[in-house]
Amino acid sequence: MESAAARPRPVLTAGTVLPEDAGRAALVARVHDPEAGGPCVAAVRGERVVDLTAVAPTVSDLLERDDAAEVVREADGGRAWRLDDLLGAPPGQGDVPHLLAPVDLQVVKAAGVTFARSLLERVIEERTGGDPAQAARVRERVVRLVGGRLDGIRPGSPEAAKAKELLLAEGLWSQYLEVGIGPDPEVFTKAPVLSAVGTGADIGVLRASVWNNPEPEAVLVVDSRGRVRGATLGNDVNLRDVEGRSALLLSRAKDNNASCAIGPFVRLLDDGFGIDAVRGLDIDLRVEGPDGYVLRGRSSLREISRDVLDLVSATYGAHHQYPDGFALFTGTLFAPTEDRRAPGEGFTHEYGDTVRISSPRLGALVNTVVPSEEAPPWTSGVRALMRSLARRGLL
Repeated sequence: MESAAARPRPVLTAGTVLPEDAGRAALVARVHDPEAGGPCVAAVRGERVVDLTAVAPTVSDLLERDDAAEVVREADGGRAWRLDDLLGAPPGQGDVPHLLAPVDLQVVKAAGVTFARSLLERVIEERTGGDPAQAARVRERVVRLVGGRLDGIRPGSPEAAKAKELLLAEGLWSQYLEVGIGPDPEVFTKAPVLSAVGTGADIGVLRASVWNNPEPEAVLVVDSRGRVRGATLGNDVNLRDVEGRSALLLSRAKDNNASCAIGPFVRLLDDGFGIDAVRGLDIDLRVEGPDGYVLRGRSSLREISRDVLDLVSATYGAHHQYPDGFALFTGTLFAPTEDRRAPGEGFTHEYGDTVRISSPRLGALVNTVVPSEEAPPWTSGVRALMRSLARRGLL
């Protein structure tokens, strides 16, 4: 990657980040407010963002309420901010109000290999040992032998078991195929509680990585009873070279400083935006480099291999509870293969890339790529949050 010294910043406004039907949506934000001395739970009402922390001290508390959408739309609030002012704040600057990731005490989980196309790319990563120079050759063989055999197969079905037998016979079975078409999905912990960054912030890629990409995803926000209460957007930043060396390096590939972005807001489920609307989401990606390079992609939840509620059930149940709820990345169809640096090496980030992940009903999550080692350090955890709320008399 090139030097990160000079990085142009995207200009964000209410018009560029709000959902198209924002006037009908119940939108939850989190705001860092230096005057309050910590984060605030807030409602987005037009171009105003209204503090609801006195009503619900955390987003986790808010989503435990059956009337959460009504509270977001109608509850009396405290201070208010202009959304444009929050979006215009310099990233990582703690002395001005700015948007945070819109989840707090929820555990950040992620489901992997939930789309057939990205499944094949994971197989390719494994077969190349994380070497991008070998990707084109291996991709040709894997697609030729595997490609159509996975189309329309329901994971865990007899048809999936038969496909597994055929692939084993050809020496192409993979741990990624196991979680892609086997009975159990891959669900892992993406990031520690409170470590995700929000829209407008920097996102981090390790300096050592030479093959990496964004992963645009829908993120379900689930309460302590396993109910999906809302949805938002996420970037599950992925280091393909690291994970390709060994799946046991998943934490190294996925969990680094600023490597998890969520936002811009949680859109609560209501009569106008239910779980079927989530199932039909199209998520667009645009990566724009400082050199004028542009990459576009799209991920549609209509093509997911496992229903989103099945992913929730695999995460939460008698086998595992989440007393503060959880945020669940649902996986991506997008796996870029076009060359950027050299023929046959595919796509990888350059420092200064602007990544825009958007969906008409969820708005836009926009971030700038930097080395993880140079991203603002993560310094505000659970203890800091509890102390802040206690100082404000909110606990």
